[in-house]
Amino acid sequence: MDIALMGIGKIAQDQHVPAIAASPDFTLAATVSRHGSVPGVAAFSDIDSLLAARDDISVISLCLPPVPRFDAAARAIRAGRHVMLEKPPGATLAECHALHRLAEAHRVCLFATWHSREADKVPVAKAWLADKRLRALRVIWKEDVRRWHPGQEWIWEPGGMGVFDPGINALSIVTEILPHDIHLTSATLDVPENRQTPIGAELTFYHPEGAEVSAVFDWRQEGDQTWTIVAETDAGTLTLADGGARIKIDGAAPPPADDTPLSGEYPRLYAKMARLLARGGIDMDLRPMVHVSDALALGHRRRTAPFTE
Repeated sequence: MDIALMGIGKIAQDQHVPAIAASPDFTLAATVSRHGSVPGVAAFSDIDSLLAARDDISVISLCLPPVPRFDAAARAIRAGRHVMLEKPPGATLAECHALHRLAEAHRVCLFATWHSREADKVPVAKAWLADKRLRALRVIWKEDVRRWHPGQEWIWEPGGMGVFDPGINALSIVTEILPHDIHLTSATLDVPENRQTPIGAELTFYHPEGAEVSAVFDWRQEGDQTWTIVAETDAGTLTLADGGARIKIDGAAPPPADDTPLSGEYPRLYAKMARLLARGGIDMDLRPMVHVSDALALGHRRRTAPFTE
């Protein structure tokens, strides 16, 4: 199936283009970008030009920053195209709900992707936690913004989410692996004096069975990067490390699964999109974004030193 990719930035070049190239389900037939392109692939500078010229392309994958994404997604859906959304699915919850209603009205598929849920050991963690009583869960998500988001000024502007851009990856895993829903109770946000969005965050959550659930996000990490989730239960302690790529239970790695699932977060996302297209419908889990929205609403702002690249 022919697919178009809109927003040819770092994440598109690093992840989406290789995943589509390796996919048995999709062929990259066009790109939409004001600045980037993919060699050998038809390039358009705006979504309207693509929609007018290529009615043979039925699927559009959007890798734009969150703020301009709604307009492009709405135009594609109104034109009868199926849409795949890079995380987060939008800048606000309201526009995500609007896209959901629009996709229903036009009977097209809409997929809000959470790539970190596709990390190798996330399904293992979910299965292990399913029948355990949680006592505590701690998220430590610390990375160097200069290394992973160089020159991306949009992340510091309203709607860019700041440290929640990577932090929402952790929240997407937590909401996937826990058998019970949680909700935010308090937050402290570190906001640089010269920026609009936080560079660090400390979160606490309510758990219906009384477990202590917390998260620390920080974009000022130097040296080793940390993407870890630790869950203490009545039957032992589970640790997900490297963003869900590695798992240990009471310090030991569980035996590998017998099957050989598709490798890589983004290849798995495109395989899921193919299955969604086959059955029809909408996959739009907004729980990770709800937590971010709640943190931005409840969070106490702490002004910190100016940030410069």
